[in-house]
Amino acid sequence: MSDSPISTRRDGGILEITINRPKANAIDLATSRLMGEVFMDFRDSEELRVAIVRAAGEKFFCAGWDLKAAADTDAVDGDYGIGGFGGIQELGNLNKPVICAVNGICCGGGLEIALSCDLILASATATFALPEIRAGVIADAAAVKLPKRIPYHVAMDLLLTGRWFDAWEAHRWGIVKEVVKFHELDKKAWELARLLEAGPPLVYAATKEVVREAESMRFQDALNRITKRQLVTVDRLYASEDHKEGARAFAERREPVWKGR
Repeated sequence: MSDSPISTRRDGGILEITINRPKANAIDLATSRLMGEVFMDFRDSEELRVAIVRAAGEKFFCAGWDLKAAADTDAVDGDYGIGGFGGIQELGNLNKPVICAVNGICCGGGLEIALSCDLILASATATFALPEIRAGVIADAAAVKLPKRIPYHVAMDLLLTGRWFDAWEAHRWGIVKEVVKFHELDKKAWELARLLEAGPPLVYAATKEVVREAESMRFQDALNRITKRQLVTVDRLYASEDHKEGARAFAERREPVWKGR
């Protein structure tokens, strides 16, 4: 529907997901549940390989949790749907690349949605913050993720002060992959998506599962699970046609043709 807060566009193996909930693209329970259905369908599709998460408008990417809805009807502990808040940060077995294109204000739960993606591109006009502290709540997903990804003291600064930081600082700390001009953001996101679409989907799946499983494991334990093919995606990869195709293409000095099987 044209008035849906979430719209999608598909081109080949790429799915573009747009948040369109004026004026701040804030997420209420109904929107979160809809996003969960979209991400689940993307995860389970045999044809789709890469997703782009973006937002309509110029000022906001996403202001996070809709506090107005929370004050009126939505309970903070309500039903966020499949995948938890935003449909992605708790969605299991999402073993496909997800790109986030941040075009403006990205704060609170909006930043947590971005952090749930694999690669983040930001326009030079993008700004970020975790202002939950001012509302007397914890930025729960960010509190788990940020200290593992950027220097501890930087993460704690952002979590405990709720201060705003720009795209260039986000890039300096490695939160975003690249900062681009506003009018080039969608183009850059699609270029990156095309690059990933042409890559080996079974390798992507195995890589994402390894990274996810290894996060709480000792190095040798994680490596043993990989070499013994104890992870489903790793076992599937090494038993696949694509695995053989990669070796053949290298020997024949040509580009491989990945089939995802």
